[in-house]
Amino acid sequence: MQKTIRYAIADDHKLFRKGIIAALEDMPALKLVLEAENGRDLLNNLNKAKPDIILLDLKMPEMDGIETTIEIRKLDTDVKIIVITMLDDEKYVIHLMEIGANGYLLKNAEPEEIKEAILTAYENGYYFNDFVNKALLRKLVHKTQLKPVFNNNIELTSRELEVLKLICQEQTANEISKLIFLSPRTVEGIRTKLLEKIGVKNTAGLVMYAVKNRIVE
Repeated sequence: MQKTIRYAIADDHKLFRKGIIAALEDMPALKLVLEAENGRDLLNNLNKAKPDIILLDLKMPEMDGIETTIEIRKLDTDVKIIVITMLDDEKYVIHLMEIGANGYLLKNAEPEEIKEAILTAYENGYYFNDFVNKALLRKLVHKTQLKPVFNNNIELTSRELEVLKLICQEQTANEISKLIFLSPRTVEGIRTKLLEKIGVKNTAGLVMYAVKNRIVE
């Protein structure tokens, strides 16, 4: 039986909010559990709604998307946050990924990409489109204002390197498990160990570490 993905949406523009909800209605696996006009409204109802995915606008009254992301991560480290915004400035992408967002979409994204982002973030923990990938890589190249807290003298095992490379290829835990003949739980355990060893909080940090250290190109 396919698991139901519970999602919440926070956006102060009612027309856009309703449009997204309508666009997602043809996905039976999705269930809307919370609709909010701003970050504070979202946070006040988060524990009761218990969403798996949050679609979050950045510019909102009372509490914006950046403040909301920070507060969500204090409360729940498992819920996936996909930012949907008009702001196409790369500095927002970098900052949001660093503080715990799992994806970043522009509001002109096609409904199919929003659906793909939800499913990918739910299954894989993150969703990187070309816009996000380019922003992350450009930041690494220019090395401006990027201060990842990487641990020094890291020694990764051959298996950890193998999993890290596959994570950078956007493979899910289930897909990785089939490729290297391990259980999904074991793969998740290796991913957790990588986060601890490298000293990052999420998959974006793993990818940045791998690129910076030329583990992947």
